[in-house]
Amino acid sequence: MLLAWKDRRLGTIFVLGMASGFPWVLIGSAMSAWLQELGVSRTAIGFIGGVAVAYALNFLWAPLLDRFRPWLFGRLGLRRGWILLTQCLLALLTFSVSLIHPAEQLQLIGAVLLGIAIASATQDIAIDAYRVELIPREDQARISYGAAMATSGWWTGYGLLGALPFWLVDDLDGGWTTVYQGLSLVWLGFIAFILLLAPMPQARIERADDAGEPLVQRLFHVVVLPLKDFFVRNGLALALSLLAFVLLFKVGEAFLGRMSIVFYREVGFTNEEIGTYSKLLNWWVTVVFAILGSLVNARFGILRGLVVGGIAMASTNLMFAWMAAVGPETWLFALTVIVDGFTAALGTVAFMAFITLLTSHSFSATQYALLASIGNLGRTTLSSSSGWVVDKLGGNWELFFVLTAMAVLPSLLLLVWLAPRLRARYPDAFGIRRPQSPPS
Repeated sequence: MLLAWKDRRLGTIFVLGMASGFPWVLIGSAMSAWLQELGVSRTAIGFIGGVAVAYALNFLWAPLLDRFRPWLFGRLGLRRGWILLTQCLLALLTFSVSLIHPAEQLQLIGAVLLGIAIASATQDIAIDAYRVELIPREDQARISYGAAMATSGWWTGYGLLGALPFWLVDDLDGGWTTVYQGLSLVWLGFIAFILLLAPMPQARIERADDAGEPLVQRLFHVVVLPLKDFFVRNGLALALSLLAFVLLFKVGEAFLGRMSIVFYREVGFTNEEIGTYSKLLNWWVTVVFAILGSLVNARFGILRGLVVGGIAMASTNLMFAWMAAVGPETWLFALTVIVDGFTAALGTVAFMAFITLLTSHSFSATQYALLASIGNLGRTTLSSSSGWVVDKLGGNWELFFVLTAMAVLPSLLLLVWLAPRLRARYPDAFGIRRPQSPPS
């Protein structure tokens, strides 16, 4: 087991997970806190967060990343080249946020945040495909470990790096403007990693541009074939059911996450407390439990991990309702964050491993992006109305969190129907597994 965790590929997946999580600080928690301080309404903050719809739509341009090498960076290969290009764009866009006053230029800040979301969603396509190709499909244990490292990395980018703005903003002369200038420099570290340390994936021979093909034939290869492969492999009924499950599984968690910073501020917590508990504490809790969750999935199977993770996520939302009733008690804040980190890690690791196993290496970028995008549809598009829901409830946070807990139930019922059919169609990936030792 220890030898498996020393695999260099897992370290690479961790760092790229950080790069995936970091943009959510820029368009999510940091921006929400800045807008809340400026007196922007809950409804407006929620809908500004709707720029994350890009994550739900990135499957539309994912086929391009399966087929075309990016200009300038093609020598790095298909996946690493796209990652580098998007990170350069993200560095420029992050700095540009510092040049705008959000409350006075709400539409302009929304446009820049949309640009960050599109570039980040494109980066995610390349990173996800890179991870799928880095570890062979038959190595299910390492796929679970890879999902754990991606989850841990994502939360390090979102939690650890995301804590820094909340710790520093009150002591900086320029406030949030200076914070965003500093955050733009973080991208230089990720760019250096891609250039110097990220290995070339070995799972496939990267495609040429096929510039001589007619346009219709090229579109057929990049759009139709990946979708046809997914539906043919699974059959229409199972394929549609899988897509419905992916859509519904994390809806409740998404509604919670969208308004969490606004909730913490309204309950009465300070920026420093939010940074310490919501970011730093949540970060290390999620990292630890993501690794433990991968061991659970590797030992007992991914489907069982999804069931346990889904039930746990629903239960956690009720703790936020408790916190809304009690008020700004730091001990309850810490306890809620620990439980939330555990359940989020367990559910996310199982979910990522689940959609990885459903993805064909022949069309890794397109198929993974399709599944991830459908999952993001619930996390981003639907949850952008969360501020509006709280306003319609008259600011009743307790009722809001009870409703988010109930939102996960439809996906769990669907999983009960899916489980025997997946075991029959993919016995090696989803068959009932006897507990066994991880690979060495």
